[in-house]
Amino acid sequence: MSVDITSHPGKPGPGELVPSRYALQVGEIDVLVISDGVLPLPPVTLATNADPAELAAWLDAMLLPQDVFKWPVNVVVARSGDRTVLIDSGIGSEFTPAGLLLGRLASAGIDPASVTDVVITHLHVDHVGGLLADGLRRRLRPDVPIHLAAAEVEFWKSPDFSRNTFGGMSDVLRSAEERFMEVYRGQLRLFESEYEVAPGVVVRRTGGHTPGHSVVRMASGGDRLTFLGDAVFQDHFDRPGWYNAFDHDPDEAVRVRVRLLRELAESREPTVASHVSFPYCRVAVDGDIFRWVPALWEY
Repeated sequence: MSVDITSHPGKPGPGELVPSRYALQVGEIDVLVISDGVLPLPPVTLATNADPAELAAWLDAMLLPQDVFKWPVNVVVARSGDRTVLIDSGIGSEFTPAGLLLGRLASAGIDPASVTDVVITHLHVDHVGGLLADGLRRRLRPDVPIHLAAAEVEFWKSPDFSRNTFGGMSDVLRSAEERFMEVYRGQLRLFESEYEVAPGVVVRRTGGHTPGHSVVRMASGGDRLTFLGDAVFQDHFDRPGWYNAFDHDPDEAVRVRVRLLRELAESREPTVASHVSFPYCRVAVDGDIFRWVPALWEY
């Protein structure tokens, strides 16, 4: 995987006015965090059980507007040994201004045909939509294996939306899952609890956000990095008990995220999450809650 994160006069070009990828080395594993863009949603989707005044105060403390929260959409490419693993695929071409993965893979010098494995943390549209977009779908190997927790497939046979607050998006989520299964069912490689996709790249089911939701842990030579998928959102460091609108089991999602945040605070390892500020962070304990420690970029 050819990676160039240095600055060049006149670059990036039109439409690429900010960096959209960041390279990390995890021992012998090359990791590239890629931004698929941002997804503007009402802030209430961050915290459906929060007092409106408390949510407004949190947004104000973050110097953010009250009418919209732009969710980052992050994807990871990991190269270990002879395997190149795409972890999630972004939201696809139907929802702008996200859905930029194909062009940003090209900017990073990554040919989708070089991807040997795909990991899907869960079957929400902002994680599988990129695989449904014609541009990326046509460029992937037609037989590329897609690793997914068996519990996720089982859940979507008859999904329970009773504890979600979607504002009509349940139809969007169901449609994306159905289209994904129609296209890729024959390529699925299901696992029960965890599976090593490539040397040091292990996908592990956590449940919570969805029954089959998974995280990906990369470890090599004493270095570690965890991709959290949707286990943690930007507000959850200091408000871990807030329910995300897309949590299918909010109470279990809280238990999962607190456990993961404690583990990550202890290990101090770099952490990437689908909807936490690009490109990565670390987690610290701050009394009874946690603290988001943003990356210090190395240019």
